Amino acid sequence: MVELIRDNPIAAVIVLCEFGLWALLGAGLVSRYLLRLRRLGVVLLAAIPLTDVVLVVAVLLDLHRGAATTAIHGLAGVYLGFSVAFGPTMVRWADRHFAYRFAGGPKPEKPAKGSMEKYKAVWQEWYRVVNAAAIASVTLLGLIFTVAGPEQEGTLYWWIGRVWLVVGIWFLAGPAFEDRPSRSERDAPQQVTR
Repeated sequence: MVELIRDNPIAAVIVLCEFGLWALLGAGLVSRYLLRLRRLGVVLLAAIPLTDVVLVVAVLLDLHRGAATTAIHGLAGVYLGFSVAFGPTMVRWADRHFAYRFAGGPKPEKPAKGSMEKYKAVWQEWYRVVNAAAIASVTLLGLIFTVAGPEQEGTLYWWIGRVWLVVGIWFLAGPAFEDRPSRSERDAPQQVTR
């Protein structure tokens, strides 16, 4: 792992961006709930997308200077897509759990199995995966058409195909076989498991 990061600066940037995401999230929640510095907490949480900007700029500069395109460059585009699509949901999840654990907030509720809420949640998660794949694809195509040379395009196109393969697998593992509640179950008051 150390050799990969040393030999490929984009791998190091991905690791640093992931570390930065979690550091900003942790610092934002601690500031908000434990230190009672709400504004600072909001600023730190709002800064999380800057890690994505840093990653995109690093990949653009690396490809622009003529670096050989590797799987890491494609992975950076995929990372960006999933970070943008799942980031806000992850921050809300962490915020609810942190508030419950450390600030007396309400206990986060989980949709009951077989409920309409659970059914909707499974589909919403898959839509986020589709969104992530779309963002990753647009990012990779942007790299292909702006900075990648002909010898660099193949690897980036390969990643576009793989990200859509993930969408298909996620569909089969999730919403494809999720039972839709019957009409009577949909109309009944929903119970939430804790």
